[in-house]
Amino acid sequence: MKRKIYLLYIILVQLAGFALQSCDDELADINRNPNATENPQPAFLLSAAQYHAANLYWGSATNYNSTLLWTQHWAKIQYTEPDCYNVTNGDFTATWDTGYATVIANLNAIIASDLGNDNYRGVAIVWRSWTYLLLTNLYGDIPYTEYGRSVTPAYDKQETVLRGLLDELDAADRLLSVTGEGVEGDLIYGNDIARWKQLAQSLRLRIALELADRDEVTARQLIASLYTDRSRLIDGNDAIARFVFAASPQWNPWASAFNSRDDQRVSKTLIDKLNTWNDPRVEVFAQLPQDESVKDYAGAANSLSADAANNQGFYKVSRPGIYFLKDSSPAVFYTYAEILFIFTEAAVRGWITADAEVLYQEAITASLNQFGITDDHVINDYLEQEGVKFDASRWFECVGWQKWVAYYGQGPDAFTDWRRLGYPQLRPGPDSVLGAGELPRRFFYPVTEQSLNGKQYQVAVARQGADEITTRLWFDVADKGR
Repeated sequence: MKRKIYLLYIILVQLAGFALQSCDDELADINRNPNATENPQPAFLLSAAQYHAANLYWGSATNYNSTLLWTQHWAKIQYTEPDCYNVTNGDFTATWDTGYATVIANLNAIIASDLGNDNYRGVAIVWRSWTYLLLTNLYGDIPYTEYGRSVTPAYDKQETVLRGLLDELDAADRLLSVTGEGVEGDLIYGNDIARWKQLAQSLRLRIALELADRDEVTARQLIASLYTDRSRLIDGNDAIARFVFAASPQWNPWASAFNSRDDQRVSKTLIDKLNTWNDPRVEVFAQLPQDESVKDYAGAANSLSADAANNQGFYKVSRPGIYFLKDSSPAVFYTYAEILFIFTEAAVRGWITADAEVLYQEAITASLNQFGITDDHVINDYLEQEGVKFDASRWFECVGWQKWVAYYGQGPDAFTDWRRLGYPQLRPGPDSVLGAGELPRRFFYPVTEQSLNGKQYQVAVARQGADEITTRLWFDVADKGR
């Protein structure tokens, strides 16, 4: 019942926002809404921040019309421009604006309020850190230390953001107390503070791996310290960080997209690999084509012109699985499988004393279990396949492919890990608008930054590189020669 109340509040806030936006210009000088509470309730702010973050992460601009295509989990069969990388600054404005003006703004209000409840602040800091991490991994240098303190905040280097988030998350973990005052409005972990402490350290683990090719010492030390007490991290599929949507109008954006249009299919890159491995997840990730003459799962090719994509036949290639298209299907932010893949990589790099092959098999098993595949015989047969078995001499290929599959649906994080690791070795399709063999590596900054924060924008571009989608970010150090 409380979850429904929080979701109803979100609807009312959205309607109020629309109403305010439609007011006459003569009201512009009124700077306070007399009907608004002077002290917004933290539970409702938290619910709103989580809901909007789920839509941000799982929705069109950030996921299924960008990163989910660019990592070749999905492909477009109509309006194929984003799949051909034919995008503009305006395509990514919603990601930036929602991240800053909605999610972080709500969380900052919780952090700054005089609550006398450190657990609200701790949860808000963890979720704000997740949001900043998402933004910096998509754009690179971003406003961080000055955001909310200046109308023209400076952009921090990505390195500064990542290292700052490591400290913020550790501070949040110390702030959170399972014996402290309770919280409400948490639609991710149901007000379970122990889970938020796990997410705080799990995000630090993710960031540590992202630092590894720039600062191996820090990465190795942090990952090793977290490995010694894995209970501090997401420790099973029941601890996955996810947001479960409700029925319309607060439904899963994938359900919304397929309710109104039919533009996406599962990528041929993914389906071909799953079919090669006889991967049981294919039945979850995809549907059999609607054309009954096609007897197996079939993917759509990426980076095709609209005509070429149409020529594949709408009904001869697989739509995403029903599992993902229900109104209440969850947006998944962080999985147990990811934890195990990180430790697999750490073990093979010699950062922790552990059996990399065992961790690799545990990671794949966790992913299979996450998607409902629990039969031990099925799992063992899958793990014993020649193409799936762990090979330490090709660890980056083994981990890269399997982690990419496990990330299915999590476009932004799959995009980050693909850039970091260099695997799988994706190839653009024939109608890409980029140079030969080039793939996107970041989002454009929104055009509003150029007009409203132009000086700081120019400083960031001069430091980071051209505001192009092919510019590498700080953590994306180069092809690793593997």
